[in-house]
Amino acid sequence: MEEENNLELLQRYRRDRRILLDFILSGSLIKKVVMPPGAVTLDDVDLDQVSVDYVLNCAKKGGMLELSEAIRDYYEFIGLPQMNNTGSVGEFFLVTNPESSGSPPRRAPPSVPEFTPSPVFTPPPVLVPPPVLASSIPDEEASSPVVSSVSKSQSFNPAQVQELTIDDIEDFEDDDDVEEVNDIRTSRRNRNDATDLAVGLPSFVTGIGDDDLRETAYEILLACAGASGGLIVPVKEKKKDKRSKLMRKLGRSRTENLSSQSLQAPGLVGLLETMRVQMEISEAMDIRTRQGLLNALSGKVGKRMDALLVPLELLCCISRTEFSDKKAYIRWQKRQLNMLEEGLINHVAVGFAESGRKASELRILLAKIEESEFLPSSTGELQRTECLRSLREIATPLAERPARGDLTGEVCHWADGYHLNVRLYEKLLLSVFDILDEGKLTEEVEEILELLKSTWRVLGITETIHYTCYAWVLFRQYVITSDRQILQEAIEQLKKIPLKEQRGAQERLHLKSLRSKMEGEQSSRDVSFLQSFLSPIQKWADKHLGDYHLHYAEDSVIMENIVAVAMISRRLLLEEPEVVSVESMKQSTSITDRDQIELYISSSIKNAFARVLQVVDKLDTKREHPLALLAEESKKLLKKDSTTFLPILSQRHPQATVVSASLLHRLYGNKLKPFLDGAEHLTEDIVSVFPAADSFEQYIIALIKSACEEETAGALSKKLALYQIESISGTLVLRWVNSQLGRILGWVERAITQERWDPISPQQRHGSSIVEVYRIVEETVDQFFALKVPMRSSELSSLFRGIDNAFQVYSNHVVDKLASKEDLIPPVPILTRYKKEAGIKAFVKKELFDPRLPDERRSTEISFLTTPTLCIQLNTLYYAISQLNKLEDSIWQRWTRKKPNEKFTRKPLDEKSKSFTQKDTFDGSRKDINAAIDRICEFTGTKIVFWDLREPFIDSLYKPSVSQSRFEAVIEPLDMELSQLCNIIVEPLRDRIVTSLLQAALDGLLRVLLDGGPSRVFSTSDAKLFEEDLEVLKEFFISGGDGLPRGVVENQVARARHVVKLLGFETRELIEDLKSSGGLEMQGSRSKLGADTKTLLRILCHRSDSEASQFLKKQYKIPKSTV
Repeated sequence: MEEENNLELLQRYRRDRRILLDFILSGSLIKKVVMPPGAVTLDDVDLDQVSVDYVLNCAKKGGMLELSEAIRDYYEFIGLPQMNNTGSVGEFFLVTNPESSGSPPRRAPPSVPEFTPSPVFTPPPVLVPPPVLASSIPDEEASSPVVSSVSKSQSFNPAQVQELTIDDIEDFEDDDDVEEVNDIRTSRRNRNDATDLAVGLPSFVTGIGDDDLRETAYEILLACAGASGGLIVPVKEKKKDKRSKLMRKLGRSRTENLSSQSLQAPGLVGLLETMRVQMEISEAMDIRTRQGLLNALSGKVGKRMDALLVPLELLCCISRTEFSDKKAYIRWQKRQLNMLEEGLINHVAVGFAESGRKASELRILLAKIEESEFLPSSTGELQRTECLRSLREIATPLAERPARGDLTGEVCHWADGYHLNVRLYEKLLLSVFDILDEGKLTEEVEEILELLKSTWRVLGITETIHYTCYAWVLFRQYVITSDRQILQEAIEQLKKIPLKEQRGAQERLHLKSLRSKMEGEQSSRDVSFLQSFLSPIQKWADKHLGDYHLHYAEDSVIMENIVAVAMISRRLLLEEPEVVSVESMKQSTSITDRDQIELYISSSIKNAFARVLQVVDKLDTKREHPLALLAEESKKLLKKDSTTFLPILSQRHPQATVVSASLLHRLYGNKLKPFLDGAEHLTEDIVSVFPAADSFEQYIIALIKSACEEETAGALSKKLALYQIESISGTLVLRWVNSQLGRILGWVERAITQERWDPISPQQRHGSSIVEVYRIVEETVDQFFALKVPMRSSELSSLFRGIDNAFQVYSNHVVDKLASKEDLIPPVPILTRYKKEAGIKAFVKKELFDPRLPDERRSTEISFLTTPTLCIQLNTLYYAISQLNKLEDSIWQRWTRKKPNEKFTRKPLDEKSKSFTQKDTFDGSRKDINAAIDRICEFTGTKIVFWDLREPFIDSLYKPSVSQSRFEAVIEPLDMELSQLCNIIVEPLRDRIVTSLLQAALDGLLRVLLDGGPSRVFSTSDAKLFEEDLEVLKEFFISGGDGLPRGVVENQVARARHVVKLLGFETRELIEDLKSSGGLEMQGSRSKLGADTKTLLRILCHRSDSEASQFLKKQYKIPKSTV
């Protein structure tokens, strides 16, 4: 490939060099030109052997030019490097390998297009590598600007434009025009490789190249134009014009109308001149060909010029003397002979049949004609003449034989061979492109295409063949130039190619006969005409659409056009009756357009994903795991795909988005699976990978849902092999939560063990242990929400349950050390009667009293739980339950932010968690803490009354008589205890603890009245005193409105008030009521006075009269009091 590009560059350099010399020598820059010996005009001089440096020096000096000296100068300096004297020092170009010639050049050289070299090629003596500065070289010996001559494929370097400017040349005085031309040349410099678009045709046996085909195509065009009388030989003085046609176009503005040319030469004559310039045909060759065709037609009455065997006629009518040198003539003759061999022998429309021997005769004659040029002049000319006569006798019948059903002689079929004629027609079609800007169509494109129709008869071109060839030429030019207008025109031509049913019967038969065999790597392939031209287009489009992320990343409009090209080409190729092989036939017919779009998506996604993998491998993965980076990059890739490319592909495949998203999901899943399989515990890598992978998967699912209907999207999503990240992550989070909860329980045990129940501060009257517990709980919650991995509600539920259990354990630890109520209350004394009667043995039922007394260790524990300690415990539990609400609200808020509105794949809570709501998450803790508070309140009140105030209250009240020991004696110590409570307890718990104290005081009062022991006896008159004392107790707790609410106190006092009321009844009334209630058999039932038998019995035991004593002795065998 590189060698071919070099040859093409040299070939174009040679041609442009001739153009430049032709311009200089044809103008008035040189006063006089002295021809070398044997030459009459410049056509007789081989300009390839003329030194450009010598010519330019003569032009600058205004002297006479001797071409013989210029030729001698060329050969003298052929071995020296080319020079350039643009600066203060001389520059020369080394013919060496740039890699070993020092530092590389700052500017990259222009790209070289793909080109098929001509077999007849004389390279210039010097290559043009990057320049290397060298001093001490005379300016006079500096090289000319020939090095950067303009051609159809090569452009000027902007720095070299100044070198082309000669003071005597007026054509480039307009700076604006020069700048415009520079822009055009720059646009032509960047040419793309179009090798993949080579048509599927066999190569020529004779080795004819693109230049040969181009020149022959022009000769055929002239012959066809001559059939309509448009062939005129130009006047010779035309060459002396100061500015040639090409240089006019080089100097014109890009927007200048070319109609100025047609004004000078209107109609067909002007159009042919435009074609000559477009096809880069020299004026000398044009004149020779025109004159030769006119000479060939003379004497042939009724013969059309397009029915001539053009190469043969030109060989007969153009002599050696019309060429400047022998080499040029030999090259020209060789081309004509090769064309005859290719057209009549190698690539024919109809086989030779019984005339097969003529093929060998033709080859012998062609060889002899070529050989005659190397014989002595007289012998050679005689042999050439005889061979041409024999060649005409054999070639004319072969050329005029029927090929497409035409009448014999109407059309000359020498170039009807499928492979040759389309290549010639291709060269004609290339003339539609602007010679200065290959990315633009020339303004005469419509006239040119109309003119080319005149060649259809000779070349066997039909409408289908024309549109197919033209579409291929346009598309190839688009690939080379990347011009959108050219691509649009190519699509229009593809759409014009008629389908099989739209073609006529004769054209269908003709196209069916156009087949060729292409040698493949393993075997030969039989391809049709449409396959030869459209298959390269389709393969090129398939190749680029197979990686549209790379080729159309910045231009989706071009991609849309390429998709149209691929689909149109595919539709036309599917109509071909015979395909390359059975296997490919099955493949092509089984793949629909939607399947093809899927192949594009699949291939491009895989290629893009592979590039993403390479990018990730090169990135710094110290901060983030490669799989996390891969997920992020894949998500970016899918976003780009869905916004840029998929809208285009969805026009032909409604589920293109689903295909793309599903494939990318699977590709990433393949990379993720080994990582998921090895995930056992939460690590930094998992915390990095899981969120990115889950985000990528959720984006895919949302994309599928947006592209399809809800039911369809649901079904398609179920087909995805989901990563199950949420499930795997949930399991790992549960393991982490369980380990953290075990750590929390350990901290709870430690905190409660070290707690001394001292207030933290006067303002914070709770223990430090609860603060420590909350600290570790909040740290755990923070760590939980810091885990950016996907979670389910079950993980949150587990966290809630664990925290709930921790606070339950804490509250249970607080109350575990509390003594029971029985340990605080002294044993109930034995029931006795008042009367002094001896000899009756005491009989006491077990359920009436409990002789148990607290042991010494228990007493120490009870004494340790002082009122301040109990208040601190209450405050601590209240702090726990109040902060629990804040903790709960905080967790729910953070969870809501972490898991906003769930969509599509989010499943509802499972059956076990249906009752898991925001309102009952910490119900267990609340219940246990409130129970602990109630128990401590009850314990505190009971302890104050029955333990701390036992002496003044339980033991001394109403002893020895009611009147001598009233309740006022208890109020003072009770008030001290109450003040101590209220000073420490927090305000929200004040009423609860005071109510407990009130209940305990009433219990103590009832204990004194009903179970006061033998030392306490009461009379009916004491009932009034009891009522007064009860009122004192009630007002004490109401405290003028500053204490407990009156209603609460009244409700609590009601029970004691009823007992006091019973104490005011007469003994007989009490006995009668006790008897009516059923006596011993009816114990536990209610009497008429509203009291149970136990209460009545105890009132009678404390009654100081003989009637009550006798009744108790007789009915209950209660012993007498020993006091």
